[in-house]
Amino acid sequence: MPPDTPADTKTTALDEASHLWLEEVEGEAALAWVTAQNDRTLAELQADPRYSAYESSALEVLNSSERIPYGAVRDGYVYNFWQDETHVRGLWRRTPLAGYAADVPEWETILDVDKLAAEEGANWVYKGADCRRPDEGSEWRCLVSLSDGGKDAVIIREFSLATKSFVDGGFVTTEAKQGLAWAGTDTLLIATDWGAGTLTQSGYPFIVKRWQRGTPVGQAEELIRGKETDVGVWPMAVRLEDGRVLQGAVQAETFFTSKYFWFPEGETEAVQWPLPPKVSMNGIYKGQFLFTTEQDWSPEGQGSFKAGDLLAFDLEMFLENRTLPPLTLAFRPSETQAVNGVAIAKGAALLSINENVAGKVLRIEPSEAGWTTSPVNLPGTGQVGITFSDSQETTVFLNYEDFLTPDSLLNYDVTTGDVTRLKSLPAKFDAEGLKVEQFFATSKDGTKVPYFIVHKADMPLDGSTPTLLYGYGGFQVSYGPTYSPVTGRLWLEQGGAYVLANIRGGGEFGPNWHQAGLKQKRQVIYDDFIAVGEDLVSRGITSPEHLGIMGGSNGGLLMGVMLNQRPDLWNAVVVQVPLLDMLRYHLLLAGASWVDEYGSPDVPEERAFLETISPYQNFDASKPYPTPFFVTSTKDDRVHPGHARKMAKRFEEAGLPFYYFENMDGGHAAAADQTARAKRSALEYTYLSRQLFPKPAEE
Repeated sequence: MPPDTPADTKTTALDEASHLWLEEVEGEAALAWVTAQNDRTLAELQADPRYSAYESSALEVLNSSERIPYGAVRDGYVYNFWQDETHVRGLWRRTPLAGYAADVPEWETILDVDKLAAEEGANWVYKGADCRRPDEGSEWRCLVSLSDGGKDAVIIREFSLATKSFVDGGFVTTEAKQGLAWAGTDTLLIATDWGAGTLTQSGYPFIVKRWQRGTPVGQAEELIRGKETDVGVWPMAVRLEDGRVLQGAVQAETFFTSKYFWFPEGETEAVQWPLPPKVSMNGIYKGQFLFTTEQDWSPEGQGSFKAGDLLAFDLEMFLENRTLPPLTLAFRPSETQAVNGVAIAKGAALLSINENVAGKVLRIEPSEAGWTTSPVNLPGTGQVGITFSDSQETTVFLNYEDFLTPDSLLNYDVTTGDVTRLKSLPAKFDAEGLKVEQFFATSKDGTKVPYFIVHKADMPLDGSTPTLLYGYGGFQVSYGPTYSPVTGRLWLEQGGAYVLANIRGGGEFGPNWHQAGLKQKRQVIYDDFIAVGEDLVSRGITSPEHLGIMGGSNGGLLMGVMLNQRPDLWNAVVVQVPLLDMLRYHLLLAGASWVDEYGSPDVPEERAFLETISPYQNFDASKPYPTPFFVTSTKDDRVHPGHARKMAKRFEEAGLPFYYFENMDGGHAAAADQTARAKRSALEYTYLSRQLFPKPAEE
C-alpha cells in the first residue's frame, strides 16, 4: 500500500518551515522541547513496574565481567578495550598472549579513559587506536581517537605503548571528522578540516596531505585534492608482506563508488589503481592483490566478471607497469552466498562468506592451477566473524554465535588449520524451550525474502504471541543470527518472539540483493518488510495487536515508512536514530553522502519518488497510527536528531500519542556507556511490553 501524498503542498511547506528550529541541535528552544518530551516519557515508562527490573537486568549483563575481552595482537600482547560499572568510559589494557586463554588474565592498564576525562574536564569517549608496527630501533606508536560525547568528530593524539602515555610533542589534531594513516615512523597522511571550503557537502575532508613529525600541520604537503561533491577523500597506507608501505588515498565520489590512488615514492603524480568504481579492497596475500567487485565488470581483453566475484592480480606487476595485470578468479559466490571479506594472516588467507544468511569461513590459496578453497570447521550454523588477523602475525581469532548460543572466541591455527575454543560465555538468558526457524515470505514482486524467528517451541499458532520484528535493509549491510543477552532477558524470557528480516537493501545475498532497492527502486525494500509482517500474521504466529517493529538509522527510516504505509499492521514501532525528512536529509550533517543510496531531492525524478515515501512529509493525522517511540541522541553528528524531533512534533501537534527519548550523549549509537545502553534498552522494552503483551486485568 503506497503512502498518501500530501494534498496541499503549500500548507505542507509552511508546516515544514515552522519546524526548522528543531534542527538547531543545541538551540535553547529545541533543547527545552527535548527536555520536556524526555521528562514526560521517562515519567511514564519508568513508572511501569517492569522498567526497574528491565534496567537492572540489562545493566547486569552489559557490565558483567563474563564477557569475552576481544582484542588485537601486537608483539606478544593482546590489547583490549573494556567498560564496566567501575570503568564507565573504559580501560584500554593488555595481557600477554601466552596467558590470554586463562579464565582471568592478568591485565595491565594502558589508558584509563575515566581518569583522563576527569583530569582534563572533558566528556571523552574512546573511539579506537591505529597502531604502527615499529621499524628496527623504534617503538610501537598509536593514534588514539577521542570523541566529545560520542560524536563522529574526534581529536587524535599520538600515544606510546612503551611509556603508556601520550607522546610529549607528538602528533595531535584538532576536533574534526578526519582520517589519518601511518606512512612511516615520523610521517602521517592526514585528511581533515583544513578551513573554509575544504569539506565536502557531506561534511568530510577532500584534501589529503603528508605531515612530517616536528612540523606544524599547516605546513603539510598536499598530495591529492578531491571535489566538494565527493563523499570524502581519505588517506590509505598499505603495508606489504616485506614491510614496505604503499602510500595512497581513496576518493569516495559517492557512497558506493571510489577511486584508489598510489603515491609512488619520490614522484609528484598519483597513480590510480586499475579497479572498477564499485569495489572492496581485501588485502595482499603471497604477492596477490585481492579485491571484490561490487558490479559486473568486463576489463578490456580479460573476459567478464560478476558482481560479488573475488578477484586477484600480481601486485608487483602492477607496481612495475602501472596497468591492470592479468586477473584470476579467486572465488565466485553462488546465488545463496555473498562475500563478506578476506582476512590476511602471516601464512594464511581466510575468506568470510554468507550462505543462506549463515556465516562460513574458507581458507583460500593461490596455485598455478588457480585458487583453491577449503572449509574452516565451525561449531554450528550461525554467525561467524574474523575478529583479528594481521599480515605480520600468525594469530587469528574467530567469533562464533547464534541466536541461542553465546559467543565463543576461537583460535585458528595457521599451520594445522585446527580451530580451538579459547573462551566461551555462559548462557546470559534462559533459552530452555526456545527454538530457531528460518522462513521465507513472498514479496509483492514474487521475491522470496528470508527471515529468522526465535520463539517458544510450544508457541500457539493463534495469533497471540507478542512478536518483535527487526529490520534494516540498506547500504549492503548484512544481519545474521547473533546472541543478544538483552533481547533474551527483556523479551524472549518474557514470552515474546523475536524476528530478524533479511530484506533487500542488505548484503545477505551480495551486491545484487542490495542494488535491487537503490533510489527509485526502494519500495521493494518496504514491500519485503511488509511481506514478512503479513507472513507472521498468516502463519498464526502473531496478529497486528501483538506485532511490534524496531529499526535504527536507515532502519529508522524503514520504521517511519512502515508507520505511514501500514499503520494497521503493527501496534508498536521503535524508531531509533532515524532519517525521516527525506526531502532535507541531504542538507543535514552527513546526509549528502547517502544520495547514491536514496536518491537526491535535487534531482526531479528522484525527488518525486522521495516525496512518496518520506515519513515526515507523508504524516497524516487521520491515519490509525500506533503509538510510536522515537529514540535519538543530541550528540549524533551522523544522522541529525532533527529528523526524530520534527516527526515527533507532528504527532504532538496532531494530538496523537507518542514517546520520545533523546540521550544528550552517545553519538549515533544513542548511548556512550553501558549505563546509558541499559537505560535505553529498558525504556524500549518497557514500551514494547506495554504495547504488545496482553493488558493486565483490571482489579
